[in-house]
Order: sequence, then structure tokens, then C-alpha cells
Amino acid sequence: MAQRSVVLALALWCLVADGEAVWLELSTTATKCFSERIQSNVVVIGDYDILFDGYPTRPILSIQVILGLLLQVTSPYGKVLHHREKVMQGQFSFNTAEPGVYLACFSVDTLDKELGVALELTKLETAVQAVHGNLMYLRSKESDMRDVSDWTNFKITWLSLMSLSVCVIASIAQLWHLKRFFRKKKLI
Repeated sequence: MAQRSVVLALALWCLVADGEAVWLELSTTATKCFSERIQSNVVVIGDYDILFDGYPTRPILSIQVILGLLLQVTSPYGKVLHHREKVMQGQFSFNTAEPGVYLACFSVDTLDKELGVALELTKLETAVQAVHGNLMYLRSKESDMRDVSDWTNFKITWLSLMSLSVCVIASIAQLWHLKRFFRKKKLI
């Protein structure tokens, strides 16, 4: 029984060892492609899914209506092996007929290009607001630190004046004491 589970685990490991995963971050206006040199008679299987920032499993319905994924997989000689538009997830598989570089291109497919640009502008506006909020936070912290610095400067100024006063008083006392000592000894 233990030998059977070891063989099963080894077989599963061998199947998983050839697998690869790619994580792509796409903007609404960009296309990202990746290529791989594959020999002939190789079975290629791919799964794809859209994940949005802040929505690790499924996006909200309004974004889902606006956006979809455009995927195209081509052979080394330009033959389209898989083409899908406006999909949120899917899978493709094919057997390579000829060796060479296979290309898979992903892009965000919007229902309207203006809508995609508007969505991109909304994302940029959110980023600008976040930067503005950080700047305002840093400005308030800088103001607080300036107040602390001014208060410390005030304290040090008073401490310096008090120290100078003590030194002047000590020197006057020493002069008075020395003058009195020399007069008592009748040296002056």
C-alpha cells in the first residue's frame, strides 16, 4: 500500500514538473505577448482567467460587462490556433504540428475604446488621489516636525543664555574675590 502511494506521488510530481504558469498585468490599452519554442507533436494546454485588483476571485458586474479578454494563439507560420474575444476565463489546447516559436497574445478587449480610455483615466485619477493624500500626510508630518524643531531651538537658546549668565556671574565673582584677596595681602 505504501509503495503504491509513493508511485502515485512520483507520477503526479512528474506530471506537475512540466507545468508552467505566467502572471500578466494588463492595462486596458496594452497587449502582452509571450512566445515559446516548442517541438512538434507536443500537447499544449492553457488556462486563463481575469483577476482584478481588489477582487481575487471575480470582479464586480459593472467591470465584467465592460471588459473581457482577447486571446490569440498562433503557430510559427502564422496559423491561428486559438482565438477568443470578450471572455473572462477559458482554456485552450492543441497539438503542435511543426516545431518553432508559438506566440500567445493577451489584451483587454473593451466594448468601446473610449470606455477603455475612460476606465484607464479613472484608474489614473485614483492613483493621483492616493499620491495627493500621501503628500498631504507628509506635509502635516513636516509641519509637526518643524514645530518640534522650533520648540527645541527655543529651549536651547534659553539654556545658552542661562549658561552665559552663569559664566558672567562666576567671572565677576572671581574678579571681586581676587581683588579683595590682593588688597588684603596689600599687593595692590
